[in-house]
Amino acid sequence: MIEEVLVTARYNPKVDPSLGIWTWEIAFYLFLGGMAAGIMLFAAWAVLGRRENALAFAHNRFALWAPVVLSLGMTTLFLDLEYKLHVFRFYTSFEPSSPMSWGAWVLVLIYPLMLVQTLSTLRTGYPTLAGLVERIPGGAVILSLCEHRRRLIAWLVIPLAVGLGIYTGVLLSAFSARPFWNSGILGPLFLVSGMSTAAVLPILAGAHPQERHFFEITDMALIAVELVLIALFLINLATGAAQHMDALALVTGGPYTAPFWLWFVLPGLLVPIVFELAGLRGYRGLGLVAGVLVVYGGFMLRYLMVDIGQASTWTDYALQFDPQLLQRLMQ
Repeated sequence: MIEEVLVTARYNPKVDPSLGIWTWEIAFYLFLGGMAAGIMLFAAWAVLGRRENALAFAHNRFALWAPVVLSLGMTTLFLDLEYKLHVFRFYTSFEPSSPMSWGAWVLVLIYPLMLVQTLSTLRTGYPTLAGLVERIPGGAVILSLCEHRRRLIAWLVIPLAVGLGIYTGVLLSAFSARPFWNSGILGPLFLVSGMSTAAVLPILAGAHPQERHFFEITDMALIAVELVLIALFLINLATGAAQHMDALALVTGGPYTAPFWLWFVLPGLLVPIVFELAGLRGYRGLGLVAGVLVVYGGFMLRYLMVDIGQASTWTDYALQFDPQLLQRLMQ
């Protein structure tokens, strides 16, 4: 009987009244995946724009950071797997309707592209590493080939990097059963946020003043776009179904109000944009603090999105399907 199913299967503290299975590992993977996409995009743009002098760090050294950052994110994703030895099963099939399947196969394309993008910059950016590669049989030839095809590689990087950045948001928005996630704005929001966290890395890494100025201006623009997208995301919830409005209430008076506004929006977006303005006026220390806060805000966005989304639901099972009440009815 349906009552037996509800009593025995629906009363699960890991599922009812809210889903709480994804923890910090998923948020960290989404954060680093978006950052890696931003790194690849800026490195490719510096090459296509022939900005080797104005953006020396992005042009010659930034590309190596992408595989390092993404690999750290993949490590946390691997830690989240319940059956870690079954990770190969992601690649035994392709499910067109599954964002996770798309993500797994996009990574198969992304990693080789990140590798050749990095190899095209080693001789100018990391001569010591280039020397180690040249000791490998055929290494010098591969480096030369990648350098000669650098612009072609940059053109190939852009669509896949954009896909990687958007995918980190689509992964959540595809879960239509979670009304807080159920928005097409999450993909662009996570892409812009990933680019913002990548934009501050050259500043924190000590790029020369001209390049630092460029990335401060760029990050301020990205933060402004991010604020607009967050506003549209909240408006989308406010104009949705009753469940979307309930999900919005979680951050507008509900239990996640303080974390969303005081832990993310204020220190992760509003304060950095003010500090970056100060950095442009010569207060470099505030510019560095802004960079740290932007990185913090990028992670906090993912962390809160994962947490709040799991707290939102279309059906309040605890109220609508009370196991104790059903047991009494069945007696």
